[in-house]
Amino acid sequence: MLLLLIPLRKPRMVAWLQSLLQPVSTLHYEWKQNRERNLYRLRHNGQVCYLRKALNDEFDPELRRIEIADGSRFRRNYIYTQAEQQPRYLGTMYLRPSSDYEDTGVDFIVLVPAGLIYDPYDMRALVDFYKLASKRYRIEEL
Repeated sequence: MLLLLIPLRKPRMVAWLQSLLQPVSTLHYEWKQNRERNLYRLRHNGQVCYLRKALNDEFDPELRRIEIADGSRFRRNYIYTQAEQQPRYLGTMYLRPSSDYEDTGVDFIVLVPAGLIYDPYDMRALVDFYKLASKRYRIEEL
């Protein structure tokens, strides 16, 4: 309003100028929001610490319970056949999906606490955005 000549500084003229500037102001606000969002994305990448931070910022900002674990956590146990004539003692074994074993399934697992309300499609989109193209993952609730 300071650029307006003093004789023209009347309420009706000021209101008219503000109505003209409102779309520009809205556009500037949206541009700033988009810029902040893009800068946030540029500050993060597919490293575990940054991916975990991005997931916690988006889905669990207060308690920050989302974690990322290695995907190939377990070694395979080989069970001998009778023809091999090896000891049969198996000990305690747990059955796991094939993706939990080394070099067969996923590269990392996103561990989400039980009870956390989130949209799995949004979480997949976020992980897909940051992860490397060759990395495979699985989202698992604790």
